[in-house]
Amino acid sequence: MSQFAISILRKSRRPSRSIVFVVLSIVLSAVPICVGQTMQQGISVNLPVSRNAVSIPDADRNDSLIVSVTEDGNVYLGTSPISPTALAETIKRGMSNQKGETLYIKADARTQYAKVMKVLEAARTAGVESALLTGQRDASEPGTLVAPKGFGVLVSSPSPSGSESTVLQVLNSGQRTPTLKINNEQIPWANLQSTLKQLVHNRSEKVVRVKADGLLPFGDVVEVTDTCSSAGAKVALVTQGQ
Repeated sequence: MSQFAISILRKSRRPSRSIVFVVLSIVLSAVPICVGQTMQQGISVNLPVSRNAVSIPDADRNDSLIVSVTEDGNVYLGTSPISPTALAETIKRGMSNQKGETLYIKADARTQYAKVMKVLEAARTAGVESALLTGQRDASEPGTLVAPKGFGVLVSSPSPSGSESTVLQVLNSGQRTPTLKINNEQIPWANLQSTLKQLVHNRSEKVVRVKADGLLPFGDVVEVTDTCSSAGAKVALVTQGQ
């Protein structure tokens, strides 16, 4: 196991009730290129678009724990290569010493979602229950430094027995745009936000379980998650272990 990873996990002393898992993204201009950030230097990726982000200043701390997933699916803890299995064990060890550690993940928009799911599953195995996908609300000029932003999602949220669950499937259509189904009924992308608003409006638990095809680009999953957030719904990304 990477000594770098263990040392980072031991640095944090911020108290918290639960561990938070964070996926980093940023709003890009028309051409999807990476925009400069104020975050500590690490692995370079082309980050996916998000428009419903809030500021996450802790992601810019020198002792922040940052995991990157590159376009080809390689995973890095800081700048050190790491496997999802080793990542899970590293998080577990950090949890045994210090509660409330935050794991920030920045995944390339073009990587297959299956690659990101392996990291999500590692976090779930380690007991992580929530996540944040971060992004920039407005596009910035090329070369402009922007602060990390994001919105919350759940990594693991099994439906309680006997409760209703809104399930959003994001399926590989073989075309540029994935197929969407809500509770097994196909809907057009243009109706996604309004349909979700109606479904969660009168529910005490406004959670949408998102089951996305692993062959899709991660950017597609972020787009769906972002739309759910704009509809007032909390997102639970379902991994293969659920």
